[in-house]
Amino acid sequence: MRRLLALVSVGLLCALSLAPRAQDLTLPNKPDSLKFMAMGDDGTGDEAQFSVATQMVKWHARFPFEMAIMLGDNMYGSQEPRDFIQKFAQPYKPLIDAGVKFYASIGNHDDKDKAISYKLFNMGGDPYYTYNKKNVRFFVLDSNYMLPKQVQWIEQQLKDSKSDWKICYFHHPLYSDGGRHGSEVDLRVILEPLFIKYGVNVVYSGHDHVYERLKPQKGIYYFVSGAAGQLRKGDLHRSAMTAAGFDEDQSFMLNEIDGDDLFFQVISRTGKTVDSGSIHRQAPPIGTSGKSH
Repeated sequence: MRRLLALVSVGLLCALSLAPRAQDLTLPNKPDSLKFMAMGDDGTGDEAQFSVATQMVKWHARFPFEMAIMLGDNMYGSQEPRDFIQKFAQPYKPLIDAGVKFYASIGNHDDKDKAISYKLFNMGGDPYYTYNKKNVRFFVLDSNYMLPKQVQWIEQQLKDSKSDWKICYFHHPLYSDGGRHGSEVDLRVILEPLFIKYGVNVVYSGHDHVYERLKPQKGIYYFVSGAAGQLRKGDLHRSAMTAAGFDEDQSFMLNEIDGDDLFFQVISRTGKTVDSGSIHRQAPPIGTSGKSH
């Protein structure tokens, strides 16, 4: 009997050691790094959004990100005051209460006027804006209407910034293998030359309801993270430019910037890590500085 119990115990230990540990944190989690979450296409108000929000809270307890970038379509359907409670303030209340600040971009389903004036989106009344965190400058664009005024604005802001890291985010992806939408080529023609010229390091977008990490395109890293509430299962049509992807469940991204390295970990609705890795900061283009400003 003792021998049988011993064999069972060994078997259980082996099984546990071989089983994937869904809650492993792969990020460095250093005390002075910049920690942030990326989420897109979340504002459904349904059970899936709340399930993802529960995971966000669980991971925040272990990886205390101070902010979250919102990649558009922050609200679907009705957008009355009660909807901003049901589809944002309620699911993310534990994070808001913990001091996490959300910085939104506008998606095609968002009511622009209501979104830019919503206090918890921290947009300051503008559909496009910029802000600085540690050695990182974030540039938030309204990809619904890329009018000349906005193009002139982003060029000047990129030109003036001396931050080590330049990160842009907006709703419609310049590169994507999502079957429903895919790459926004017209937008790419406008923005990509500026991103290359002024040394943008990383670009985050949503719109396609999947997760995808693209291979670097002309030296720039692109992520699509549009499944924090919505999901288009099986819609990722992998191509030669796909580095990794996940379209089986909802997901969100954890990110950490420590010096010249950006680390990322992608978490599913059930807490599974579906992608992780790191990016070393590219050298700035000739004629630009890498000093923070």
